[in-house]
Amino acid sequence: MPSFSHFFQILNETKGVFLKAMLLTLELTVVSIILGIVIGLVFALLKISKIKILELISDIYVYLVRGTPLIVQIFILYFGISGIFLLPDFWAASIALALHNGAYISEILRGAIQSVDKGQFEAGRSLGMTKTLTLRRIILPQAFRRALPPLGNQFIISLKDSSLAAFISMNELFNVATTLGSNNFDEMTYLLIVAVYYLLLVALMTLIVNRVELRLAVSDR
Repeated sequence: MPSFSHFFQILNETKGVFLKAMLLTLELTVVSIILGIVIGLVFALLKISKIKILELISDIYVYLVRGTPLIVQIFILYFGISGIFLLPDFWAASIALALHNGAYISEILRGAIQSVDKGQFEAGRSLGMTKTLTLRRIILPQAFRRALPPLGNQFIISLKDSSLAAFISMNELFNVATTLGSNNFDEMTYLLIVAVYYLLLVALMTLIVNRVELRLAVSDR
């Protein structure tokens, strides 16, 4: 184990390169979360559509994504698609993370949508709203409020999963830590340092989710 003085010395000396890697990790996470929410919402709506073929498409997607490791999905996108066209490491990781998150988000949103009282939908229809308008203005806002806590957990999982982008040589936090540790024959120090950066990002994301939950709770009063 490194001494405290050595740890803080390396922490200070490497803050520039780690902050750059942290911003890339954060960018990767945010992009994959935004894409994942869109994908998840689409497949959640397919699942509750009551159209057999659309439900089947959603089931197959969720099964394939949840049944295979994320690292395999990243490799398929990065190495497999590269045989057709060049896909940059950032977008290979972002799309793989988005597809992976989308499967879990779709189940979260499906449950949240179905938890909204059916009378809400009927009330919207009685006011002359179309099914789409009722869904957009009445059902989905309530569903997103209910889904926020599990979505927050999924976002944190996505942040930690972004470390797998290191395996396609993307210079995010984990890759920088392992590279510097290997070059300086001091892996433990750099792994402890990268753990600090991940904890800071998780704390930031938790704070944001909690603030959003609080604001939504206040707006419901």
